[in-house]
Amino acid sequence: MRPFAYERATDASGAVAALAAGAGVDAAYLAGGTNLVDLMKLGVARPGLLVDITQLPYDRIEHRPDGGALVGATIRNADLAGDLGIRRRFPVLAQGILAGASGQVRALATTGGNLLQRTRCVYFQDVTKPCNKREPGAGCSAINGSHRDLGVIGTSDACVATHPSDMAVALAALDALVHLRRPDGGTRTVPLVELYLLPRDTPQVETVLEPGELITAVELPPPPAGAVMRYRKVRDRWSYAFALVSVAAVASVAADGSLREIRLALGGVAPMPWRARRAEHVLEGHRPTSALVRAAARAEFATARPLPHNAFKIDLATDLIAAVVADITGRDLSDGGQDLPEKGSA
Repeated sequence: MRPFAYERATDASGAVAALAAGAGVDAAYLAGGTNLVDLMKLGVARPGLLVDITQLPYDRIEHRPDGGALVGATIRNADLAGDLGIRRRFPVLAQGILAGASGQVRALATTGGNLLQRTRCVYFQDVTKPCNKREPGAGCSAINGSHRDLGVIGTSDACVATHPSDMAVALAALDALVHLRRPDGGTRTVPLVELYLLPRDTPQVETVLEPGELITAVELPPPPAGAVMRYRKVRDRWSYAFALVSVAAVASVAADGSLREIRLALGGVAPMPWRARRAEHVLEGHRPTSALVRAAARAEFATARPLPHNAFKIDLATDLIAAVVADITGRDLSDGGQDLPEKGSA
């Protein structure tokens, strides 16, 4: 075992100061530890100091009169998914959390930790293999290796890893905002989709977080009036598996079945929760049909860089988007956009 120091913070300023003081030993915040501790066991993460933030007052959910909510960074995933206000107002978030990990992991994992979990690429987790995320300039073993589960869009020649979070995909569709405590004592707020950076030539830099910066909360703006929400995930097995492709959708549907507004986010296809804005642009204002959904998917994946063994993800994502849109609008997109029969009817 590699030795490391441990410090339990009692307030946010103390936590940030402790991490800043430990910058030279690769200090890290510790909450649930469901990802960090695993990476320490594998030798991927080697912090010289762990700053325990579980005593900080960020373990509550504040439901606001306008319909929004503020979710503390240390609230457990199980508590967040089980909160009645979240299930009623933001069901896509509860669905996304319940689709990820096991009940035991959800009982420990926290909001902030979930957002910052590292990729499950097998080469990142194997310290005997070259990986640009672990060792910049070493190369990406996955490009010519086992990449079936990895990214097809937003990737680069330096990295094709995917972000593993289900919760973050749902939050991307909800236009969530991340509240941060800065090392100088100030605060800032970052849209969740802007928290993450694409790999380009520096895949080891995954977020816009400054050294020592602390996630304190995630803000959920009020959803659109009458919004319908869905989270769907395709995986190799029903339980304890990361997404091959997932789709989070938040939509407002007009009386004629057209999409007044739709927000789509994809998981399992990119190095970050992928907000599908091009697809949204194609779909909004229209009654969806199979042809329209496929045109939306083509627009979204126009810049895709699939590899030989994961190109199937583009078709899979297209089919999953179509299934979610059909569910939201009640239209059978496989038959030219006909209305689906009412449940229980012949």
